[in-house]
Amino acid sequence: MSASEILAASTGRRATLLLTSIAILAACGGGYWYWMQGPSPAQAARPAARPAVPVSAAIVGRQDVPIYLTGLGSVQASFTVGIRCQVDGKLQEVLFTEGQYVKKGDVLAKIDPRLFQAAFDQAEAKKKQDEALLAAAEKDLTRFKTLVLRAVESQQNVDRQQGTVDQLRAAVDADVAMIETAQTNLDYTTIIAPSDGRMGVRLIDPGNIVHANDPNPLATLVLTRPSAVMFTLPARALDDVRAAMANGSVEVVAYDQDNRRALSTGKLLLIDNVIDQATSTIRLKAMFPNEDERLWPGEFVNARVLLETRGNAVVVPSAAVQRGPNGVFVWVVGASDLAEPHAIEVGPTTGNLTIVTSGLSGGERVVTDGFYKLQRNAPVSYATPPTAQSGRNS
Repeated sequence: MSASEILAASTGRRATLLLTSIAILAACGGGYWYWMQGPSPAQAARPAARPAVPVSAAIVGRQDVPIYLTGLGSVQASFTVGIRCQVDGKLQEVLFTEGQYVKKGDVLAKIDPRLFQAAFDQAEAKKKQDEALLAAAEKDLTRFKTLVLRAVESQQNVDRQQGTVDQLRAAVDADVAMIETAQTNLDYTTIIAPSDGRMGVRLIDPGNIVHANDPNPLATLVLTRPSAVMFTLPARALDDVRAAMANGSVEVVAYDQDNRRALSTGKLLLIDNVIDQATSTIRLKAMFPNEDERLWPGEFVNARVLLETRGNAVVVPSAAVQRGPNGVFVWVVGASDLAEPHAIEVGPTTGNLTIVTSGLSGGERVVTDGFYKLQRNAPVSYATPPTAQSGRNS
């Protein structure tokens, strides 16, 4: 090996050794820097504190809960009739006041009776005339029968006279029928109330000529004590309603259109005999005494049917009930103020309360507001102190 080759090899070894030393020093410096800048082992092992989630909560309670079904309906008078004339003539006078409460048999209006009185008198006169002819014919028949026994009169004349008597008797019977017809028409000139009730707006004034076939009545009479409410419920509630009726009378409370103010309390009368397939609803009818007349015919009301009352049921505010991919659950706050989801099974909802059939026993604290930040074992804080569930239903 020549001197130049030896020199080149020695130079290469020195360069390699220098580069290796620089790399080792750089690695040591980086490790020292990371150790000085990074967290201590004790700090790295300690988890960061999770902020408390502000929520509202309520305490699960037990109470007797009435189960209701509510349907929209309308009020109907128990008796509605249009007051109409039954004969033609001049409306002579109207004896009722609009809005007046009348009794059955009260005179409401009168039609000019003179023509009908004349027809009645004529029918009576015709009857008297035919009765006189009948009496004379009966006397002749008696004489003919006596003479035929003496062979003075023929049997043919007796039979002819018998026919005359029979005809006159039939004429008298027809006269009696004509008198009854005339008397009925004469009675129809006095229009009376067919029932107790309240009169409506008068549609025809005195002095007008009225006819039996007029499309408009003189007025409308309605009986509002008692009143009925016709309303609908979903067809799926049919079995529940029938079961409630089988256990006794079913209470129905009529509320105003805003469903806030109770108007009257009555009883369920019947369920319609068919289901409306177009709307999948069933019609029901309830009767109300309506002594204070707070129910008015044609008024829309909400009919609330009491199916049953569940005693000592576990209830939670309806706002606490959540639905997820695994079913229904509530967020329960434990003793350490940590939130935990609990699966539950629910029953009917009444007002702002939901019955819980399993999953809760009463006394637990459940979240009613502030769910969107909750996670399992998340700490919570109360925006307001948890309140015990009261028995008020809206």
